[in-house]
Amino acid sequence: MQDRLGPIPFAQMSASQQLAAQAVIDGPRGALYGPFVPLIRSPELMESAQKMGAYLRFRSAIGLRLSELAILVTARQWSQQVEWAIHAPIAAEQGIAAGVIDAIAERRRPAVMGADETLVYDFCTELHESKRVGDATYAAALERFGEHGVMDLIGINGYYTLLAMVMNVAQTAVPESPAAPLPE
Repeated sequence: MQDRLGPIPFAQMSASQQLAAQAVIDGPRGALYGPFVPLIRSPELMESAQKMGAYLRFRSAIGLRLSELAILVTARQWSQQVEWAIHAPIAAEQGIAAGVIDAIAERRRPAVMGADETLVYDFCTELHESKRVGDATYAAALERFGEHGVMDLIGINGYYTLLAMVMNVAQTAVPESPAAPLPE
């Protein structure tokens, strides 16, 4: 598979691309990689996306561990290898059990999850598969995370869906990772 929208050397970027790229490099990510490589073609979109992503990834109301779980569910739904390669190791570092990560990769419901993990898994899976969330799951998420947390959980799913779409179309090269690639 060929990377359709690969890296642009910094010196060959337009002034607006350079400003947008530098903002990503200077932010918590520290480099222009993954979805930001193709997104640099639309600097304003990339700037907006990276600001949203920085919030959702690093400061969401549901916390880093559960955010990473939601990212994995989204990556699996879109068969997005770059997201998986980046976030499966982070999820493990944040305390998501290997059995949970493996089950998601294999499109199986994890057999053993904590209550908060089960809730996030159910919410995300329902949202992706039925394009909505049932009343019982919504009520449980609202009780556990409040409206702020529910909105951030929706945002994580939407944001990482956008990135998955970008990278699937761009055929973004998968970085080296300790995580096994997603099975087809």
